[in-house]
Amino acid sequence: MKETLSLCLHPSVVKRALKYAIIVGSILIAINHSDVLFSGDVPPGRWARMGLTVVVPYVVSTLSSAGAMREAARARVSSHPHAQLPS
Repeated sequence: MKETLSLCLHPSVVKRALKYAIIVGSILIAINHSDVLFSGDVPPGRWARMGLTVVVPYVVSTLSSAGAMREAARARVSSHPHAQLPS
């Protein structure tokens, strides 16, 4: 768990996840919420749902990147038995 958290907070992972969250989140907001955005009458609960719409791709990207980094580290350790996993 500590290793995963460390990987999730790695600057390259955060930067990548923010990019994907903005791009994918914007597309999803346009698809799912454009009706109220164009009407100009957005209830507070809808703003919260739009925020969550951006959080989901951030979490997916972060966990995917952390998993890929952990898997790559394990592959390096298995091919080089004296190497250590990142902490």
